[in-house]
Amino acid sequence: MYLVMQHKVRDYDDWKPVFDAGEPLRTKHGCTGHEIYRSDDDANDLTIMLSFPSREAGDAFQADPELKERMAEAGVLSKPRTMWVTQTQCVDYRSRRAA
Repeated sequence: MYLVMQHKVRDYDDWKPVFDAGEPLRTKHGCTGHEIYRSDDDANDLTIMLSFPSREAGDAFQADPELKERMAEAGVLSKPRTMWVTQTQCVDYRSRRAA
């Protein structure tokens, strides 16, 4: 199960070390990994996919006051847009042979 968080940051290069230092906070709530995507139109507009074993674990992470503190420290400019998603299908076309 993935928690998708989207927000804008002041400067990605300043944000990233603070995000990296937040790994203990994420793992405290059961997060098992993440993916970060940057908008091609604005490299400071981010989409982060956090993998959690349950929605309850991710909700506890979002409710942790330390998260809000870290986001402020990292220069997050917007309130995060969030949604929960479950992978339904993953197909890798590279493994298919050309007809």
